[in-house]
Amino acid sequence: MSVARACDRAVAGSGMTSSRTRERLAQRLLAAGLQDDAVIEVLRQLPRHLFIEEALASRAYEDSSLPIGWGQTISQPYMVARMTQALFEAGPVQTVLEIGTGSGYQTAVLAALARRVYSVERISALQARAEQRLRALKQRNVRLRHDDGSAGWAEYAPFDGILVTAAASGIPRQLAEQLAPGGRMVLPINHGGGQVLVRLIKNPAGRRPNYQHELLEPVTFVPLLGGIA
Repeated sequence: MSVARACDRAVAGSGMTSSRTRERLAQRLLAAGLQDDAVIEVLRQLPRHLFIEEALASRAYEDSSLPIGWGQTISQPYMVARMTQALFEAGPVQTVLEIGTGSGYQTAVLAALARRVYSVERISALQARAEQRLRALKQRNVRLRHDDGSAGWAEYAPFDGILVTAAASGIPRQLAEQLAPGGRMVLPINHGGGQVLVRLIKNPAGRRPNYQHELLEPVTFVPLLGGIA
């Protein structure tokens, strides 16, 4: 089943989450300067209210982050779109590693655009909820894992893209090493007393430097933690 058909079935009969409501969100993203039509279309179709608590459903299509429990948040739609655009705009991406599954919303966006998505979540309760949501949307090209994401998922490396949804103190070398040549990693890092969104591109073997870095824009994310919970 396509994302569009799954989403239409999920939101049937709900005025609050109607196509008109999601269209307004898409227009806000376009007005904010996002330009990738494929990414905007996925966010236009995807039922964000399914990824948050029912008590917050009335705020699902605001362009804001919302709590999902355990000290974590679902990122604002703008940031989800911005990070996804940064990952895909530099060339084709077939396999993606996501660090920090969280609610599963960013995972679902990636799954609509990539051939295969591998996602690691350190909090078991969040991982279990995300798995249920993604199964309900019939997204079968996703493999989830409850583990310490800072180590990546070497079994399925190398990846064309890696997306990290929590702020690291610097570029995680163990993750960077799991990129394919030409692959890129998008992540927030601590920088100059705040946080900044970075895109790391791995150069072909034998080319120096090994990686290129681009600073994209200031951001605010929860910290990237090791271990599991």
